[in-house]
Amino acid sequence: QVQLVESGGGLVQAGGSLKLSCAASGRTFSDFAMGWFRQAPGKEREFVAAINRSGGVTRYAESVKGRFTIFRDNAKNTVYLQMNSLKPEDTAVYYCAADLYGSARYREGNAYEHWGQGTQVSVSS
Repeated sequence: QVQLVESGGGLVQAGGSLKLSCAASGRTFSDFAMGWFRQAPGKEREFVAAINRSGGVTRYAESVKGRFTIFRDNAKNTVYLQMNSLKPEDTAVYYCAADLYGSARYREGNAYEHWGQGTQVSVSS
């Protein structure tokens, strides 16, 4: 079992940056592949980024590639999402998720066993 707590959300103008953090507690953090997802009002949850257990492999949704960076610090039990060049369409609640099995289905929410409570990101035009 692992508990996840996101932080770092807020309101930012278009073109700005935010850095989200997801702190894990419980089971050994490096046992888990990690992902970030987001859900905008009235829309389905969507994949944003994923990172493997060691941090050496990352994957991104096309919509954020080149603007967002996922990275992790296993010594601090934390995964991060650096978001640059933010757009109004990035407005959503952002969730981190943990996958014990390192599934190849990293873009699918049901591949992850544990979820945080989410943090709101709002980007004004």
